Amino acid sequence: MQRIKSCILAMLFAIVPQSAISAQAPIQGAWADANDPVAKQLIEQERRWAVLYCTPSNVISEFVADDFIGTSPEGPIYSKSDLTKRHAAPAPERDCKLLSARVRFYGPDLAMIYGSETAVRTGADGKEFTRTLIWTDTVLKRDGRWQLIAVQDMIEPKK
Repeated sequence: MQRIKSCILAMLFAIVPQSAISAQAPIQGAWADANDPVAKQLIEQERRWAVLYCTPSNVISEFVADDFIGTSPEGPIYSKSDLTKRHAAPAPERDCKLLSARVRFYGPDLAMIYGSETAVRTGADGKEFTRTLIWTDTVLKRDGRWQLIAVQDMIEPKK
C-alpha cells in the first residue's frame, strides 16, 4: 500500500508542474501608448501603405511579408505578388490620406492595427468620388523586423 501511495505521489509531482506550465494566462491585448516608438514606426508604415498610389514607395518590399494575404473591399483574397502587380500600374487615385491608425499589441511580436484612409478615385463613369476604407491589419515581428502579414479592408458605408 505504501508503495502505491509513493507511486501516486511521484506521478502527481511529474504531472502537476506540466499542467501548471500549460495553464498560463492568455496574453491580453493592450493599446499602444501614443509615444510608443514601435507603434509610431508601425503607423508610419501604415501611412506609407495608405498613400502608395499617390506617393510611390518601397513599402511593399520593406513592410509586406512574403506570405502576406489580404482581403480586398470587393471580396477577393490577394497575395504579395498580386499587390506588387496592382501597384505597378499607373496611379488611379489622388489626395490619398491616412485618417487614423491605432495599434494594439498582443505580446512582443504580434500587433493589430485598426484604422482608416481615404483617396479620390475616378469611377467607370468618369466621375470622381471619395473612397474611404476602414481596415484591420495584422503585423508580426520576425527576425527582429515587423512585417504586415494580413489585412481586411471594407468600404465605409454611406452616411
